[in-house]
Amino acid sequence: MIRLLIFALLVLALGYGFSWLADRPGDISLVWEGQLYEMQLQVAAVLLVVAVAAIMIVWWLLRSIWTSPHRVTRFFRARKRDRGYQALSTGMIAAGAGNALLARKMSARARGLLRVDQEPLIHLLDAQAAMIEGRHDEARRKFEQMADDPETAELGLRGLYLEAKRLGADEAARQYAERAVEKAPYLPWAAQAALETRCQLGNWDNALTMVDQQKVAKILTKEEAKRKRATLLTARANDRLEGDPKGAREDAMEALRLEPEFVPAAIAAGKAYLREDNLRKAASVLEQAWKLNPHPQIADVYINARGGTSAVDRLKRAEKLEGLKPNNLEGLIVTAHAALDAKEFSLARQKAEAALRMEAREGICLLLADIEDAETGDQGRVRYWMNAALRAPRDPAWIADGFVSEKWLPVSPVTGKLDAFEWKAPFTQMPGAIENSSSLPPLPPLENKAAAAAPEPVPEARVGTSATIIEADLAKPAAEPTETKKPEPVAEVRKMEPTKPKPATETAAAKTAKNKGEEQSRGIEDPFFGRPPDDPGVKDPSKETESKTRLRLF
Repeated sequence: MIRLLIFALLVLALGYGFSWLADRPGDISLVWEGQLYEMQLQVAAVLLVVAVAAIMIVWWLLRSIWTSPHRVTRFFRARKRDRGYQALSTGMIAAGAGNALLARKMSARARGLLRVDQEPLIHLLDAQAAMIEGRHDEARRKFEQMADDPETAELGLRGLYLEAKRLGADEAARQYAERAVEKAPYLPWAAQAALETRCQLGNWDNALTMVDQQKVAKILTKEEAKRKRATLLTARANDRLEGDPKGAREDAMEALRLEPEFVPAAIAAGKAYLREDNLRKAASVLEQAWKLNPHPQIADVYINARGGTSAVDRLKRAEKLEGLKPNNLEGLIVTAHAALDAKEFSLARQKAEAALRMEAREGICLLLADIEDAETGDQGRVRYWMNAALRAPRDPAWIADGFVSEKWLPVSPVTGKLDAFEWKAPFTQMPGAIENSSSLPPLPPLENKAAAAAPEPVPEARVGTSATIIEADLAKPAAEPTETKKPEPVAEVRKMEPTKPKPATETAAAKTAKNKGEEQSRGIEDPFFGRPPDDPGVKDPSKETESKTRLRLF
């Protein structure tokens, strides 16, 4: 574009110059070696321009002829390089797609067209192809060669770091990350790996310094740096809690200033104040944290702040904590537990049922089972709530990478990731049919303890060996099904068939009386409602056929 503009300006300048000379005609006289040469001014200007153009064209031709061998060599070299880069690009795409055969083929072609010492990406392509084919030893050798080259040191160290993590060699991965941080502190993966290594070793001071450096280097955003710093300060506060309560309190309070809703920091601050016997400040910190984020572990520290308090005092503190954030699930559960400890069963039941209406959980169902066991002792209701707990969703817990912990930890024990624990329900089992309290079946009625205490009478025929009992069962007649009395035919039906009177049939009562008279005539007493006694020595002659049939079936 610039050249075109310069050419246009040059043409305009020549045109303007010739027009200016045309408006001002004149002659030029030149005496050279005794000869006089005369011509017009405009013709002389044209000859001068043509001479300059001819000189430039001749110079270009001579320069082209002189440099033509080099230009031809450079042309073929550029063509070869372009083919090599095309093969390298195709090989990288094939490696990314998982086509090891094509990647290896393109790598060999790129080696033939490009110089390996001038194009380090060939080593990367070979390493990727080796990893796809499962030849990890060869891939590590390629990465080591790249790590020794200053131009590809970062790439080689990252490849070695990932290979060490794949093999579970944490110490080797840590060393590679440290080397990468020394060479390039701005690398996010190296900085994160070095930070996690310091956290796993419990070197919180160094970790805090690294977070500040990463924030300055723009590796971490402002919010990420605040969160990581709060996590590290809380971890250091927990470590200082036993030996340095004041330092633990300062770290925990600074973490709370960075993240006001961070529950582990609030718990650490409350415990630090309690270590210093400052109950008022501990209660203030825990109450403020409870208002922002109600958590059962905050309630546990708050209720048991004073050692040796009675169950009634703990119930009062639980009710006070519940009042700070009404209509809260965790507050209802905490009050229900405290009321159960204080033997306030009606209050415990009321709070637990209110919590169950808000959300069905395993812990709430177990709490109701404990209340039933302590108050009524009704095992039917206890089993009812135990079965409900088996089908209810599990209670939240601290979870990181599938690992469930009873307390918060700064680093995941599985992957070593910083600030990995979250307060949520575990996913180790599928939730049951219970989703809310409305889906629960009705409670069974309370047992009659007096009736339950009376033992059932055991028939005399059950006393004896198993063979005797089986013989008695075979001798026992089958119970007759209860016949449902049909209503007598209505008058209209009787009028329809007057010429066909029904024969008289015996009623059920008449049959019973007749059978009873026959049995009494045979001398058999009937103490068991019309059946012979369950005595293996007494058999009913009328039922011998039925007993023999049963024996054949068995």
